[in-house]
Amino acid sequence: MTTTMTEPHRLWRNARYLTWLVSDTSKGLAATLFAFAIPLLALVVTDDPAQAGIIGGAGMVARLVLTLAGGILADRHRRILLMLIGSLIGILLAGAFTVLALADALTFGTLLAANVLLAARSGLFDVAGESAIKEIVPDDAMGRAQAANQGRDAALQLAGGPLGGLLLGVGGWLVGVVMTLCHTVAAVTAWMLQRQARRAGIADTGAEADADGTGAEVGEHPIGDGHVTAGLAADPADGLDFPADTASDAGARGKTSAWAELREGFTWLFSRPDLGGVLLIITIINLGFNAAITTVMYALQQAGYSELLIGSLGAGVGAVMLVGAIVAPMLVPRIRTGVLAIAGLSGGAIGSILLSMVTEPWAIVVVLGASVLLLPALNAGMMGYFMVATPTQLLGRANSAAGVLGMGALPLAPLIAGFGLTWIGREWTILVCAALCIVAVSLALGNRALRALPVESRWAEHAKQYEAS
Repeated sequence: MTTTMTEPHRLWRNARYLTWLVSDTSKGLAATLFAFAIPLLALVVTDDPAQAGIIGGAGMVARLVLTLAGGILADRHRRILLMLIGSLIGILLAGAFTVLALADALTFGTLLAANVLLAARSGLFDVAGESAIKEIVPDDAMGRAQAANQGRDAALQLAGGPLGGLLLGVGGWLVGVVMTLCHTVAAVTAWMLQRQARRAGIADTGAEADADGTGAEVGEHPIGDGHVTAGLAADPADGLDFPADTASDAGARGKTSAWAELREGFTWLFSRPDLGGVLLIITIINLGFNAAITTVMYALQQAGYSELLIGSLGAGVGAVMLVGAIVAPMLVPRIRTGVLAIAGLSGGAIGSILLSMVTEPWAIVVVLGASVLLLPALNAGMMGYFMVATPTQLLGRANSAAGVLGMGALPLAPLIAGFGLTWIGREWTILVCAALCIVAVSLALGNRALRALPVESRWAEHAKQYEAS
């Protein structure tokens, strides 16, 4: 028993995790290509940064709002099945975008509709995929899993920019074709994951799994909790000690309103100083840094640089993030998560200031690369701790609540970039963004709960301390 508990989990021998990773990566590539193409297509079609900002902002609003509904769905229904449904809808929407591009029917209105619909799909179904990982990866491997996911994201950014620029150089329709293929792969692998989970005895029932059993004692149950059936200790062993009556609340969830369920997720999140206290900081830094990057991209396009060159800038940043992701598994177990978070936030703030001083593409790559070097370690630590600290029956709603709060101001980023370039120019717009990043770092330095986040091996113990308080 002791040997089983102390033996490190071999993540790359976990077939279910690898299948999940392929599905999530395929979906992520489709999203990366569209996120690269939509602002450039909008600028080409409208020749107006402000209108391009409206298209980008509307999509972000749609995703944020429907992420709340997606969290409820992820806690009510089968998460892997929701992954499959979301991918099938992605096939339909990407196919429709391809037809519009081939018919030369891309206008401000059609681009706005396409961006909103694809963003709505992400909001409704991506939370389920993010939450499903807790059912297939044990807590003691969650930090490494999140670091691997950060490496995947960096690789997508590395390949997504040049690939998007190359595809867009041929035509928007080719972007749509590749997106359709990506969603098809995501759908097939989600179906495979569902079959693998069923064969392994994992009940893909979202929060319903916790309604059927309340602890490790139900390990012999043929369905029971997904973690227990798969041999991945979750309930008392993860140090959460979530109140027993919450399981009955989950069982009665069908009788409660969606608003009550959503409120439960927000209430739990804000009751945790180790989680809720950092949300304002994340919101501000996300807005400032992303608005600065969007401003740079808009300015390059307006200056006449090609889509391929702009995409290559993203590839350069992605290469640095890939290096950071390779280093992240060595940093997360050794350096306190709070220290990594403050260091990563500080890098983003300094980079935003320097961006206002450089205009050459090579210099922009150097500045952005230095800014994001610690970002994979920051994300791996914060996301890994969040997954360990959150009970599975609340994971969907807590994920959506954290996502909405953390990115709640993000729809303003393209609006700040578009209207800022029009009204005050590139340099002052980026300096406004840098000021937001500086505010976020100042708040982080003064946040005791953020500074106290420990190394990976102490996450469960740290989380238990807050549950007991």
